[in-house]
Amino acid sequence: MKTGHHQDYRVDEQGTQWLKQRICVPQNQQIRDAIFSEAHNSKYSIHPGCTKMYCDLRSRFRWKSMKADIASYVAHCDICQRVKAEHQRPAGLLQPLDIPVWKWDDISMDFVVGLPRTQKGHDSIWVIVDRLTKVADSL
Repeated sequence: MKTGHHQDYRVDEQGTQWLKQRICVPQNQQIRDAIFSEAHNSKYSIHPGCTKMYCDLRSRFRWKSMKADIASYVAHCDICQRVKAEHQRPAGLLQPLDIPVWKWDDISMDFVVGLPRTQKGHDSIWVIVDRLTKVADSL
């Protein structure tokens, strides 16, 4: 501990070192990984980025390389690498469809699902739409 700063530090009955209201985390990677896992992977945190995770943790914990350790942990998170927007390729430009020249020459189709079951047990409708006349038929 630095001279003159000892009044800010305390050790509780369990041997945990505190700096004011923050726990001083030892240089033990298992402890830090447990903190990271809870702060980043739990169902309540939903994989925050580096800045959000640092802001959340700095009010409760303290260690020398905390910000860099958090950045490294988030950078190596497989889920974040696959899902975060900054890692996604931009979508291509939409291309207009050609205008059909004859009715029923070009159609669009889709299923409407999740409907109440009929007496025969069906719960879906197959919808077919002519792109030129906008006439729809369903099966």
